[in-house]
Amino acid sequence: MYIHLPFCESLCTYCGCNKKITTNHGVETEYINAVINEWAIYCELMEEVPVIRELHLGGGTPTFFSPANLSALLKTVLDNSIIHPTANFSFEGHPNNTTKEQLQTLFNWGFRRVSYGVQDNDPVVQKVINRIQPIDQVKKVTEMAREIGYTSVNYDLIYGLPFQTLKSIRKTVEDCISLHPDRFAFYSYAHVPWTSKGQRLFDEKDLPSAEDKMNFYQEGVRIFEANNYHQIGMDHFVVPGDDLLQARNAGTLNRNFMGYTAQHANLQLGLGVSAISDTGHAFAQNSKSLHDYYNLVNNKELPVIKGYFLNSQDERFRKYIHDIGCQGRTYFNEQDDEILQLFTFPQLRQLELDGLVKLSVQHVEVTESGSSFIRNICMAFDLHLLNRSIADNKRTYSQAV
Repeated sequence: MYIHLPFCESLCTYCGCNKKITTNHGVETEYINAVINEWAIYCELMEEVPVIRELHLGGGTPTFFSPANLSALLKTVLDNSIIHPTANFSFEGHPNNTTKEQLQTLFNWGFRRVSYGVQDNDPVVQKVINRIQPIDQVKKVTEMAREIGYTSVNYDLIYGLPFQTLKSIRKTVEDCISLHPDRFAFYSYAHVPWTSKGQRLFDEKDLPSAEDKMNFYQEGVRIFEANNYHQIGMDHFVVPGDDLLQARNAGTLNRNFMGYTAQHANLQLGLGVSAISDTGHAFAQNSKSLHDYYNLVNNKELPVIKGYFLNSQDERFRKYIHDIGCQGRTYFNEQDDEILQLFTFPQLRQLELDGLVKLSVQHVEVTESGSSFIRNICMAFDLHLLNRSIADNKRTYSQAV
């Protein structure tokens, strides 16, 4: 289960997420009640009590919400569910507003993982992205979580932000490693001002080049690995003993809309405005409009506004993408030979010339060099993206690098 909590007190100009900016905390109760109403609709549709293997609170800023409102939401959801013995509960926290009371409240409901959005520690970069948070504040909330009993602390970092340099990236990564988090997510900044208007507030000439971004990434990888963090698929680095590393080594690593996970569930249910659900055979997304979301759920209607049913070919190509992203290799199905020859193999042969994959008749495997280009390799299996690119030559999404 993913629950989207969209409110933030201030706008981070780099952010491409669905969020609502307000300092009025009176909005909390209405939103919590709406999510509870949406959950009630699903509970009526289910023929048996749901078993929750994984629960993630994302945003926006989940720590925008008071401990009392977070508790009210979780009580309603969990009282109507069975919690699996190996369940993982996690949430995203802003270092500037995560309180000890919030951490304790969520811990009491079973949360053991917290992900803090650090992004960058350089004051110049923090000013332009409107996210001022000293490293001492990150240290403080990390120590609070560990004192309470959280067993996993993740830091999100972003490379490719305005005014970043190789020196500043190096310092950010090294400063964060000195706090000994259990995981890092090291994301490429996605510049999509045509969908995220806040990104228009800084000049594109201040963004690093694609070559600089790759240098930033490679330097980050070098420092992580030198400090005994192991790379997991795309963007993620973990300490030895982490369950993601164990799952990767065992060949059971999974990936869903929330990221990498060692859990396997047949249904991912998204609650809240813009949340995405995945049945394995279909995707569905809730309304991105808060007004429409409220109207639908309060009228006892599901707020799903669009979706896609996968055909058998979609499901096979989805598996190719999943296997590349989680295991670094995939094996081809004979049923797909014609379309692979037409769309995918030309892409893979070019990637092979660049030394990023090893291609054979039966399978493709990512090389060590290719581990930095997992997204590009997966794109070779995205028939919808390839068809769209051929049809209108229009860029709709961010660049991989």
